[in-house]
Formats: sequence, C-alpha cells, structure tokens
Amino acid sequence: MANEDPTGGSFSVKDYDRKAEACNWRGPEVAFGLAYAFVHTGQSVLDIGIGTGLGSVLFRKAGLHVYGMDASPEMLDVCRAKGFAADLRCHDLTVEPYPYETASIDHAVCMGVLHFFGDLRCVFRQVSRVLRDDGVFVFIVEDRGPGEAAQYVLGPEYTESDSFVTMYRHGMEEIGRLLDEHGFAPARSLEFPVPMNPEGTAVFRAKAYVGVRAGRG
Repeated sequence: MANEDPTGGSFSVKDYDRKAEACNWRGPEVAFGLAYAFVHTGQSVLDIGIGTGLGSVLFRKAGLHVYGMDASPEMLDVCRAKGFAADLRCHDLTVEPYPYETASIDHAVCMGVLHFFGDLRCVFRQVSRVLRDDGVFVFIVEDRGPGEAAQYVLGPEYTESDSFVTMYRHGMEEIGRLLDEHGFAPARSLEFPVPMNPEGTAVFRAKAYVGVRAGRG
C-alpha cells in the first residue's frame, strides 16, 4: 500500500522514515520544541495521524505516554514495532467521534497530515473534545499567504509515481478562527521551510501552532 509523506510523495511504508530524513523533515523537532514548556513527565499525548511515530517519539523520550491513531494499518504496524506507544488505534481522521473519551487526554499533536485536508473542523472538534482543560494542541499546516490558492495539485515530478496529490494551504486567519471556535487560546507559532525533495530545490512554507484548551467552566 502506498502512503503520502509529509511533503506529498508516495512510497512504501518501510521507506517512510528514511525518506523523511532524506528530505530533512524537521516538523517533529519544531513541534516538540514549541510544546516543551507546556508538557510534563507522566502526562499523555495523542498523535493524530501517528504514522510510524516520528511526530511523537520525542514526547515519549520526555516521559509522556503516547497514544496514536492512523488510518493505515501498515503504518501502525511499523509504529507498534518501535515499542514506545502505550496505545495505537486504526481510525480515519475524518470520521467522528474519535475513539477516545471526552477530556481523557492531556495533549495532542498532528503533523505531516493537515495539508492533505481542506476542511479541518472535524480534527479541531475532536481534539477539543478529548483534551483536558489547559492541554495543548500542537499542529503543523502548510501556510497560506496573501494571494495564494487554498488548493493545488502536485504532479508526478514530486510524488515519485504516476499519481497526482491534492494539497491544501491554511492561512493564519483561518487557523485563528478554528482555534477560537473550538475553545483554544493561541499560544505560539513558528514558520519554517519543508523541502519537497532531497535536493532541497523545492520547498513549501510550513507553520506550526500551539493552542491551549480553555477550561470548560
């Protein structure tokens, strides 16, 4: 089964980690660095679209318990073999509800995923529901600047196959509305480049955000 990488490519699951490193994918380090001040040893973190676990392994090294969901059983098998996740579940990110109880998780991360979705409301609704008060949601999107289209298509020159992949950009105003509508206070953000090939000749502008779940009152 083919799977998309953070930059839109397509390849076998066993190559995922190698390809991410070859393309200098640094989303996990960026997300962990932004979240570090808010998380504590012994807490839980839900990795939405966990894949092979690249996005949450640093949280485990910091002493958090990692829970993960992904739509790909093959990806979950690779992640499970690494032995650091407390619980892994196969679930489509677009299907509600997510398989976790309300207010049952301390923090959530989502990276290398959201640029494949035009509508992010489902993800924000479910993260808001499952997070405990004062938990943080750390996520990465492809940034949308003034005059840029919200949607575009990557061709075979980037996907390394005969396929085309639809990508989505999400601008700061859109993200601000999503955070506000779903009970998050914006805390931090950081823009950084993501190479789309090992040579680094093409990049997209990624932006990482941290939102803090407000108290439910």
